[in-house]
Amino acid sequence: MYNTMNDWAPPLIAAALFWLLSPGMLFQLPGKNKPFEFMNMKTTVASIFVHTVIYGLFLILFFIVLTIHLYI
Repeated sequence: MYNTMNDWAPPLIAAALFWLLSPGMLFQLPGKNKPFEFMNMKTTVASIFVHTVIYGLFLILFFIVLTIHLYI
């Protein structure tokens, strides 16, 4: 059986995805002026919702579908 107290993959992956998928950090979908904008550091309610859905889907993919673990 695995010891989940030493599994560092979930917090590291979640923090990295949160940083990368923050609206306006790398991209914004949908943008203020165009459907897809790069590094504009601005946000809208629609882009927050879209990025939240993408973040949740990536978390489900990494933790449930792929079952990634990192034991240190």
